[in-house]
Amino acid sequence: MFEVLRKELQNHPFLTDKTKIIASLKPLLTTAVQKYHSPGIAFSGGIDSALIALLATSPNLYSVALENSDDVTWSKQVAKQLNLPIKTKILSLEEAEEVIKKVVTLLQSTDVTHVGIGCVVFSVLEMAKEDGITTVLGGLGAEEIFGGYKRHIEYGNDLTNIHERLWDGLKDMEVRDFSRDVPIAKHFGINLAAPFLDEALVKYAMQIDPSLKINNKRRKIILREVALELGLPKEVAFRKKIAAQYSSKFDRAIQRLAKKNGFHLKKEYLQSLLKK
Repeated sequence: MFEVLRKELQNHPFLTDKTKIIASLKPLLTTAVQKYHSPGIAFSGGIDSALIALLATSPNLYSVALENSDDVTWSKQVAKQLNLPIKTKILSLEEAEEVIKKVVTLLQSTDVTHVGIGCVVFSVLEMAKEDGITTVLGGLGAEEIFGGYKRHIEYGNDLTNIHERLWDGLKDMEVRDFSRDVPIAKHFGINLAAPFLDEALVKYAMQIDPSLKINNKRRKIILREVALELGLPKEVAFRKKIAAQYSSKFDRAIQRLAKKNGFHLKKEYLQSLLKK
């Protein structure tokens, strides 16, 4: 999807002037989000979804998690700070089990991570569908263009290597993310859009010096600074966030259901659902 752009920017000198970069990113992010009017937003209260919510025109926020997750509580707090409406849902283990079964069947997948994230997407789109929302925005792509994954730190201090791995991450999204999200979106007849994958934004972000994105302690550095400039509260912009399948407790639910049904491994439990 972005291979042509990768070739175009090959050997292009990195942008290093932080002041100019922040000034350029602000309108690029705003334009990427405001292409969609009155969208639903898959909202966790993390920097990606919070920034989208901040910039969006008349958004409707949706947050879902299982019992004992602080995702919904935090999402409500952030939505209140942003003065935006939010609809939340806290699922019981039994309700989560029904979602897991539907996602496994829909995706025809027993990959634990794939299914865990898919359950969050499914639940959010189900809520949006009930409200007649036709477009839902998510934070997909932010990790890849701004260096958000833990593994990016583990690549070490070789900035050229980190940069190439970010490009690889964009390429891998076709197999890793689109193959999961597209079938779920089609199931609900909803356009699931990703402002962080806007071509103009990706083109600019992938010219930024990797040292302004990530170091051995921090991730998405430049994005967090832009978020502050745009008015996102500091505690939101700099809040550490774990992956959706963990923060929502869907991964934990799969583990509990596997044990409940006599399986040692989560994947074995998911395989049993696919056979039914």
